[in-house]
Amino acid sequence: MPETTERTREATPLTGARVGLPPTDIRRKRPPALSFLLRWDTLRRLSRVLSLLALDFAGVFAAIFTALMLKAVVQQGTWAWHESFVEARQTVAFAYLVTALLFARSGLYAERAQRPGLPRIVSSLFQVTVVALIFALVNGEEYSSYYVFYGTLFFAIVYVSTIRWLYEKATGVLLRAAGYRRRAVLVGSGSHIEEVHHALVDEVHAPVDMLGFISLTPRPDNGLRSLGRIEDLPEVLEHHRVQEVIIADPDFPEERAVELVDQCHRRGVTVRVAPSTMEILLHRAEFVPGASVPLFELRPPVFDGFDYFVKRSFDFLGALLLLLVLSPLLLVMAVAVAITSRGGVFYRSIRPGIGGEPFACIKFRTMRSDADQMQADLESLNEASGALFKIRRDPRLTRVGRLLRRFSLDELPQLFNVVRGQMSLVGPRPLPQRDFDQLEDWHKKRYLVLPGMTGLWQVSGRSELDFDDLVRLDFLYLERWSVGLDLTILLKTIPAVLSRRGAF
Repeated sequence: MPETTERTREATPLTGARVGLPPTDIRRKRPPALSFLLRWDTLRRLSRVLSLLALDFAGVFAAIFTALMLKAVVQQGTWAWHESFVEARQTVAFAYLVTALLFARSGLYAERAQRPGLPRIVSSLFQVTVVALIFALVNGEEYSSYYVFYGTLFFAIVYVSTIRWLYEKATGVLLRAAGYRRRAVLVGSGSHIEEVHHALVDEVHAPVDMLGFISLTPRPDNGLRSLGRIEDLPEVLEHHRVQEVIIADPDFPEERAVELVDQCHRRGVTVRVAPSTMEILLHRAEFVPGASVPLFELRPPVFDGFDYFVKRSFDFLGALLLLLVLSPLLLVMAVAVAITSRGGVFYRSIRPGIGGEPFACIKFRTMRSDADQMQADLESLNEASGALFKIRRDPRLTRVGRLLRRFSLDELPQLFNVVRGQMSLVGPRPLPQRDFDQLEDWHKKRYLVLPGMTGLWQVSGRSELDFDDLVRLDFLYLERWSVGLDLTILLKTIPAVLSRRGAF
């Protein structure tokens, strides 16, 4: 009997429950203070959703009201404040209901760390407009003009996105002032831990207090604080009051993951996973029915059908508008290039385009006329990695060319390439033939679509990033494309160019 008792005492700490009884969830009985904090957390979540719902209502109502008032000004020459307000009140209920439902479906009322940004807002508002238009046509409504729909869509994008941006900034300042930080731990092995850590500590929306990492293998030397091995996870969760565990390893063992999730959930700790390349690809996966084993087909990331029509229309109209607006600036730059150095105004760089087919990429000439012949002699001075060729103080640049390069103004003539259908406003940047010849096979997936004037390279570090990282950004763009994402990248390109970050 004493021997049996001793064995029972040894087994109890491992099971976390008394012998003969099923294991219990340790969250079921909490101290009063912890119960209060949980109720406060629920109240905070409720206030977040209600405040966002109220702000979205204000944005949608203001968009309808502004569109109606502008219509009255154009047609009647009067502001029609009262009439526009009354009509907006009559129509806002349906528009707001559809907006709230589609926003909720898109995760726009989720926690700030998981809440999508402008691309998802634009996409959801576009869907709201389509639903409202179909509903009106089915009900037999007749319109002399459909301005009220696309006018409201335009103002809704402006108002709702601006209001939500101000909300994110204001609440972010308040949370940081209050010292709110998520206490997180990374779990995994290899260099992926360091990469995920670097991305998370720079996160703006929800600051992360990265306590350290737990390693599956002998501790890697990555400069981060080691909290022990995976076997030490329960003690780490208890001792450091961890709120979030992030699996930062694409090869994390499945059996370990199941055990980790169970241990974390028993303690009320959130588990998140940093996506691998395969998980990013699965965003485009399409279920193939009829197989004995569930299969998902990974469709190639190309723009076809309606997606192609939408993107090509966006590119064509956007390029024409930009050419019209920027024509005086283009003329001044052309004259400056012509009078300050010998050679033509434009430089036509033959580069591989979609499918690797070559096309003439048009730029303002920024170098001497014999620049191509000099490149072979300058290979030893290359400062970029991988297939790229970059020299910070390239001796081939002209004085005007150096200024144009510094602010990426030499790229503006590529708007003509966009109009001709050879390029897109946003997409993977076309590389010179010299760089293309050095690409590995997996790099060339980026040539499944039209090359772009700007892309995630330009808004995510530009020349400061490693070449493989730049290619991965192209893959991420291809997998998650939307008109909203294109618009976001275009808007973010402006401050990236003005700051001259990584440009040379």
